[in-house]
Amino acid sequence: MPLCFPEQHEPSPCPGLDCPSSAPLACLFCPESVPSHQKDALLKHLLLQHKLVIADVKLIADLSQYLLYWKGRFLEQPVEDFCSVMKTNSTGPVEKQENYYLLCDVLPEDRVLRENLQQKRLEEVLEQQQKEREDTTFHRPCMFCNDEFTGNRSGLLNHMAREHSFGIGLPDNIVYCNQFLDTLQNKLDSLQCLYCEKTFRDKITLKDHMRKKSHRRINSNNRVYDRFYVINYLELGKTWEEVQSEDDRELVEDGDDDWSDWQAHPVSAVCLFCEHQSETMDQIYTHMKKYQKYLQLCILCLPADLHFYQQVKLVNFIRRQIHQSRCYGCDEKFESRQDVLQHIGTAGHVMNLPDMSTWNQPQYYFPTYENDALLCTLSDSDEDEAGANMSHSDGVPVIAEDLSNLRAIKQSSVLNQLLKHRGACS
Repeated sequence: MPLCFPEQHEPSPCPGLDCPSSAPLACLFCPESVPSHQKDALLKHLLLQHKLVIADVKLIADLSQYLLYWKGRFLEQPVEDFCSVMKTNSTGPVEKQENYYLLCDVLPEDRVLRENLQQKRLEEVLEQQQKEREDTTFHRPCMFCNDEFTGNRSGLLNHMAREHSFGIGLPDNIVYCNQFLDTLQNKLDSLQCLYCEKTFRDKITLKDHMRKKSHRRINSNNRVYDRFYVINYLELGKTWEEVQSEDDRELVEDGDDDWSDWQAHPVSAVCLFCEHQSETMDQIYTHMKKYQKYLQLCILCLPADLHFYQQVKLVNFIRRQIHQSRCYGCDEKFESRQDVLQHIGTAGHVMNLPDMSTWNQPQYYFPTYENDALLCTLSDSDEDEAGANMSHSDGVPVIAEDLSNLRAIKQSSVLNQLLKHRGACS
């Protein structure tokens, strides 16, 4: 038996961006017609023989149906009723003047026709895509190995992406999958790189090139592939790049850089002792001096030797005590906040701060009230930052990266203290 050359896979015709159908293209004025792949020949015929130009032909979803529609309309009414008229040599003699006609979507009827054809094509594409998604008769070998896949197309596409790092997109974004794979296979059979589209002398050289150059991908600038992606059918005359750029632009525009109508909500400062609120710290200081004359303690009166974090803990401690109707000086409990404020004034406990070990505790790092503006006015000098390294006077151990004394850390740990307290109670 003689050997046979391997069969070449010819891509099956499919409706697409450039070839929506195989129907012939008919002239608008005469019986002339050409096959669908000779579109340029018909456009040239319309220009030279009938002086008519169709604008944005590439944006017409189905040129054959478009031409048939206008052929019928031109039989009903003069072409001048639908087209813009361009007069050549308008300043010359009348006998040398010629009229050319432009058929474009400025005419509402033409615009509606183009949109309807686009919508019809989109529906056909989505219907085809749905059939392919539900198809279980798919059977095809991998382009890069000997594995064969039967069932759904997603098995092969996912295999090529996972095993060969060759991704052409998610299966749900692809339409006319068999024709797409045929097109790619034909390029490989022609020893052509799928990305740079250079031709090589043999398959081994091509394979090494695509692997070393990371060219196991398709060239997104090659418009031949556009018809295999659903996104290219979504909007009239827009490619996936244009649709994507518009989506990105909408995200930026949604950010709305115009802040002219924005109104800032002032952060209210609350008195250290009562519930009075003011919009500025000057107002709150005035309030504390005017309405609480017997309470001289305020942020300005904090001990000067306290660094920033100690001031924070002291303010939070005082706020917590006042909130619990408890005197921060003697720890006596009262029925109401008004009672404890009166006691602090009459007993002279305004500056009677407790021992530092009482309030210099880790739990007072956290504000008693959320968004406490009073904390933002505390002194934060360079000396404060130097002292904020949690020295031994803070009572908070600092664990260095080189744990040189694990026994001391274990003995001073909170967990160890809790265990000792639990044992004492039992």
